[in-house]
Amino acid sequence: MSDRIESEAGPTESPPDDYGEDIVRTEEWRAILTGTDPGIIRLRKMWNRVPSSPRCKFCASPFKGPGRVLTRLIMHGQSNQNPLFCNACFSALGKRPGGAEVEISVLFADVRGSTGLAEQTTAARFRDLIQEFYRTTSGAIDQNGGLIDKFMGDGVMALFIPIIAGEDHAARAIQAGEDVLAAARSPRLTEGGVRVGVGVHSGPAFVGTVGSGD
Repeated sequence: MSDRIESEAGPTESPPDDYGEDIVRTEEWRAILTGTDPGIIRLRKMWNRVPSSPRCKFCASPFKGPGRVLTRLIMHGQSNQNPLFCNACFSALGKRPGGAEVEISVLFADVRGSTGLAEQTTAARFRDLIQEFYRTTSGAIDQNGGLIDKFMGDGVMALFIPIIAGEDHAARAIQAGEDVLAAARSPRLTEGGVRVGVGVHSGPAFVGTVGSGD
């Protein structure tokens, strides 16, 4: 059996054996990320009836209140590896390497002139200011359906994915940015010389798991 496919344009390499499997996996990821996966829809409806927040960013299982006992018994308790997800979702995503390109919004927020600010104060004081910036920024992002992707020294990057933020993810990312700026005007930050800038971008991005199976 030939390992090539003939076409009018000439011979081309045949697709790899797992080509079809990759397509299926990509579509599964797209359904999950856009919130159209039937299983995720059922789980979110069920868990949203049980109090209380914070919740798993994917299946909405509760990590606090009465629901905490139930979720821990059936492996939907808060993950120790990533506290944004429950054990079940984090494990399932790790076993399904890949992702999909979907429309999302990304928010960046950082402390402007942080190097100069660090030079003008003590290391301990600078740490307190950055920690307060992280705390207030994280709260504003979480309240608007954002997912903290990473902390970067003096900055924060957050993703607004349809399954979490909804189809109006761009508007919610902008609102989160406005809330971050409002929080940055608190005396605890301004009196320490902290000035914050925010940027929001919307468009197609690859979202998924990257790395080894471990």
